Amino acid sequence: MTGEAGGPQELRFEREYASAAFVTADDLVRQFIADAERPVAANCLLLALPGPVHAQHATLTNLDWALDAADMRASLDVPSVRFINDFEAAAAGVATLTDADRVALNAQTVEPGGVRVVTGAGTGLGLAYMLTDPDGGSRSFASEGGHVDFAPANALQDRLLDRLRAAYGHVSWERVASGSAMNDLYRFCCAEKNAVPPDEDVDGAALVARAGAGDPAAEAALDLFTDLYGAWVGNVALLFQPGGGLYVAGGIATHLQARMRSPRFMAAAADKGRMRSVVERTPIFLVTNTRLGVQGAIATAFAHA
Repeated sequence: MTGEAGGPQELRFEREYASAAFVTADDLVRQFIADAERPVAANCLLLALPGPVHAQHATLTNLDWALDAADMRASLDVPSVRFINDFEAAAAGVATLTDADRVALNAQTVEPGGVRVVTGAGTGLGLAYMLTDPDGGSRSFASEGGHVDFAPANALQDRLLDRLRAAYGHVSWERVASGSAMNDLYRFCCAEKNAVPPDEDVDGAALVARAGAGDPAAEAALDLFTDLYGAWVGNVALLFQPGGGLYVAGGIATHLQARMRSPRFMAAAADKGRMRSVVERTPIFLVTNTRLGVQGAIATAFAHA
């Protein structure tokens, strides 16, 4: 991006890379800079990273990389290097959305200036929230809420927890409501139905394909995922009471829109006993814009320019 803070901005170059194809994050950024072929050197680098950021140091959750902003600044010779959590970027991106970028899952009145929350299943399970400043702006705050302890809601989920605990020890919500959970959910449902699972791992796309081909274990796994993801979103509604809106983002949601928009999803979200009404009055939206994090990272970079 080029431009001035508060002024017009121009996208000059964009490209996607597979992180696993690079040994270090520095190598990936160097490749991006080389591919961009810009005659003017970059003066600011902001990275939205999937993992906790502390004192501008980050260890990524699902990739064996440890990053330090000061080291990267020296290595890349870029004057300013800054890290934020990827869902902190997604939270900032909520302010850039239009009505065309979201679908109401629970159509309730949005409270102006109310707390806003964004959560989403991609490879992992992200969570961040936004508070409105007195001047009308907003501040985004990262969270690692996706790693809190998973709590089953019924006997089926009790058995799932037992299986995952035997495999992993600690079982977080990310273990059951994310892209990385799909293989475990499918193998669990195969065991429940006395079916033989394949030798290879099954990701979300393969799971959808298997369900479409009539695989009952795959269909059951997608139903289970819908219940679990809905329950997680209901938990988030209770934790934050986001009158400004609860935004469900991430690649999983956009690829499973039909299930996310089904009554089953909201039924699982609202199944909170005495606190059902808190979820039912929460405005909940499905984000269909796949550039939410990118837009938020850009907005954050220019806000701190």
